[in-house]
Amino acid sequence: MAPAADQGFDNIQYLLVGYSADLLADLDGLLPERSVAVIETPEVIEARGVREQIGPVRCLADVIAAPTQDESNAARLVSEIPRPARIRAVVPAGDYGVVAAAVLAAAWGLPGAGPDAAPVFRDKALLRRTASAAGIAQPEWRVVTGPEEVAEFRAGGDGSCVLKPTNRQASVGVQILPPDADTATAWALTAGAEEQMFRPGESGGSRYLAERLLRGPEVSAEVLVRDGEITFFNSTTKDVLPGRHPVEMGHVVPGQESDEVAARLAAGMRALVEAAKFSTGVLHGEWIVVDGVPHLVECAARLPGDYIVELVEMAYDWSLLRGFLAVLEGRHAEPAPPAVRGAAIRYLSAEPGEVREVRGAERAGAVDGVREVLVRVRGGDTVEPITSSWKRPGHVIATGADGPAAVRAAERARAALTIETHRPG
Repeated sequence: MAPAADQGFDNIQYLLVGYSADLLADLDGLLPERSVAVIETPEVIEARGVREQIGPVRCLADVIAAPTQDESNAARLVSEIPRPARIRAVVPAGDYGVVAAAVLAAAWGLPGAGPDAAPVFRDKALLRRTASAAGIAQPEWRVVTGPEEVAEFRAGGDGSCVLKPTNRQASVGVQILPPDADTATAWALTAGAEEQMFRPGESGGSRYLAERLLRGPEVSAEVLVRDGEITFFNSTTKDVLPGRHPVEMGHVVPGQESDEVAARLAAGMRALVEAAKFSTGVLHGEWIVVDGVPHLVECAARLPGDYIVELVEMAYDWSLLRGFLAVLEGRHAEPAPPAVRGAAIRYLSAEPGEVREVRGAERAGAVDGVREVLVRVRGGDTVEPITSSWKRPGHVIATGADGPAAVRAAERARAALTIETHRPG
């Protein structure tokens, strides 16, 4: 559905491919009034009330229904979405807009990931093949089509493995299978994983991977890339939930790995940029360090989530978001200074059940160094088991003189908070 001329589409300067409430809120303080349009699938627009954001979000001018998640036929968007006369940048707002954003940017002569590179970062199997060809360390892997093939793969190791969809986000459907796990049950859980607010009516994924389980510290690398050259590098040390669902429960910026590991991590990201022929934008790569060697887990071609953008800004006094916009507009980003402090986030957890009471938010906020306390649940809400990033009930963010000091402050604040739940009946 092409946008109507009377909606002022020709005045749009920034096109967000996919809807992200958090990104729009951040952009609202940076971009001119009514300079942004969002294109999103009709089902997501309806499910998430996206059109209701026009007005409250000052920079948002229009919301356009388009098949942004049809990655196999993204080229159709070029004929369906006319090029705004004043367009400056096409911005992928999340994983499910990466391919469409790259296709539109290329068609309109604007910087972007590149239409050939973008699919590499939306298909974990294609990413594995690309990394293998470049000699990048990663776990042994196999595309699997059912529980029988998962069982065959597990038999070749110690019986444990990772099972994941190839095309989902936020750890949705990702499981660690211990040696005694029932393969059929695990397959059903991964294949049935849903994101109804982001991919309404869909479950599971298009394909699935089984991977050898790697054991070691988890880190991510965030890089800003312009014309194939990395202009900013950051590492983030992670705290991951133990057990079958390895959901991230904390981050600290800058990362706490050794200089040698950091150098290898940076080299791995450079190799990935070159192997995928990634042109311009941000890459957020997940790695596990085994015997001092970073092994690639996965990589996304968009801004990192989980408040890492905010942690980077707190640690460096420099905005990754501004840098992202600059390179997508074809400009040079302002150079980042060295990190001047540490910044950390710790996510909240609670026993699954109905929330009776939330206590300690004021005490948490009073901890020295705490920047933010956010509790997403209140009395009467339901806390579910943490099986993906969407299930976490809140977080605290803190800064300190360095990374360990920031972590200590965040953990003190988290300890001050209690989410009391009970199981009805």
